[in-house]
Amino acid sequence: MYGDPATVRKILTELGDTWAIVGLSSNPGRAAHGVAAVLQRFGKRIVPVHPKAETVHGEPGYPSLSAIPFPVDVVDVFVNSSLAGAVADEAVAIGAKAVWFQLDVIDEDACTRTRAAGLDMVMDRCPAIELNSPHLR
Repeated sequence: MYGDPATVRKILTELGDTWAIVGLSSNPGRAAHGVAAVLQRFGKRIVPVHPKAETVHGEPGYPSLSAIPFPVDVVDVFVNSSLAGAVADEAVAIGAKAVWFQLDVIDEDACTRTRAAGLDMVMDRCPAIELNSPHLR
C-alpha cells in the first residue's frame, strides 16, 4: 500500500492547505483540472504548476515549484512516473511538508528519498477520492 490511512488523513487534514498541483493546466479534460476543483471545494488553495504557467480556477500558475514565491504545504503530482521523481526532489528542495503522487504515478525510489528527507508521501491515490471517503469524516 502506498498510503496508509493515517498518512492520508494527516496530509489531507493537518499539514496545511496550500497544494501545488504539478501538471495542472487549463484543459478541463485532464484529471488534474477536476481534482483541483475538488481540492478548492474542500478549502485548499491550489497552485497550478505547468510549463505554460496558466491561471486555472482563478489561481495564477507557475512554471516550476521553485518559482512559487510562497510556502507550499503539499505537492500533488500529475506527471508520468518517469518524471515524478524529479518533482519529488524539487518538493523536498522547496521545503514542502508532503508529496502526493496521483493514481498510476509510482516511483519507489522517489518515495524512499522523500520519506528519508522527512516528508510524508502517498502514491497511487487520489486526494479527491480520499476527501470524499467516509473514513476521513
